[in-house]
Amino acid sequence: MRITGFRSLTTVQEWGRPVGDANGVYADGVVRVPFVLLDTDEGITGVGLGPHPQIGEIFPAIEGEDPRSVAALYDRMLRWTFKAGHAGAVFGTIGALDSALWDIKAKASGQPLWRLLGGRDRCVPAYASGLDIALPDEELAATYRAYAERGLRVAKVKGGLDVDRDRRRLSLVRDVLAEFSRGVRPGLMLDANEAWTRKQALRHVGELERTLDLTWVEEPVRRWDAEGLAAVGRGIRAAVATGENLTGLEQFRPLLAAGAVDVVQTATVWGVTHFLRVAAVAHAHDLPVSPIGTTPAGLLHAATAVPNHLVSELQDLRPPVGLTVDHEIEDGAFVLGDRAGLGIRVDEEAVRALGSLPPADGRTTPGIRPERAGRRLLAEPAPGEALATPVGPA
Repeated sequence: MRITGFRSLTTVQEWGRPVGDANGVYADGVVRVPFVLLDTDEGITGVGLGPHPQIGEIFPAIEGEDPRSVAALYDRMLRWTFKAGHAGAVFGTIGALDSALWDIKAKASGQPLWRLLGGRDRCVPAYASGLDIALPDEELAATYRAYAERGLRVAKVKGGLDVDRDRRRLSLVRDVLAEFSRGVRPGLMLDANEAWTRKQALRHVGELERTLDLTWVEEPVRRWDAEGLAAVGRGIRAAVATGENLTGLEQFRPLLAAGAVDVVQTATVWGVTHFLRVAAVAHAHDLPVSPIGTTPAGLLHAATAVPNHLVSELQDLRPPVGLTVDHEIEDGAFVLGDRAGLGIRVDEEAVRALGSLPPADGRTTPGIRPERAGRRLLAEPAPGEALATPVGPA
């Protein structure tokens, strides 16, 4: 079997409401979802989700190769970018191709990827993550009620701009989950998306912990700030979770050496091989690993085969337009199916029917860090809404 070519397509995730974090929101709730289809001479096509802007430079590293040599091809793609470096968008391109390679390998074996990787239990524990920073209280409650009806009892709320607002919203989500928990105390996490300095993080979380029990605080300071993450971890009761924006084991090493992370995260857009390697390194440090992503199919399969998986992020309850996934949400978990590969099917006609998608206005989306991030002296309204509580210390 040989790799013969690729096709790039873009669909959308239609949330039906604003979604975002402390850095910005997609006001219309429509988020572009690029993906790549990797073709072979035996008619098996692999699907890799995620942005891949530099695929023209990376694809020659695997063209004509046997796609079943996934680990070797992953390292070949890394070597292909030796001089320019493989972080950021380059790493995302490698991740999309890597996921497509795993999809082909599992399809060629006639097995779902979780079986091929040696997984035993098809149930992958999940937590609810609504990308909810712009939602008013009533809509926030309705959103997490929908998750709770699927059995989820742990939730991650976006925040970091106003401590009083965060306390109110976390308490609201806790109470919604408690309605369904049958006496089990719900789990709560707060995601600041790198919005704070070290001292801001300690003040903000310390204030919340006067009345709330947080399981973890996610990305309290910049992703590479090992000393800062460690300082935050020492100063709060909650665990520190980070890693979704780190690209390569070399970026994890300083954090692990500094004892700066309690829950090691990886993003689905960086690929299956990256997750497996990060999980192994985390396990060597007795740390749990937790995948991040809107449609984390590849990492869900891989999570069944590592000993230190903790819980996986569940964002939208529906897949992107034109895609179907072979898993269900039951009793608070992803339940993986038996379809060969990643279990993703693509309706290319439905995707192409979307037509030419207008470019997203990146100025107000989560992908652009605000100018005042880390330098705020006062509380701020969530992106897209007026400040609902009195202005006070951030």
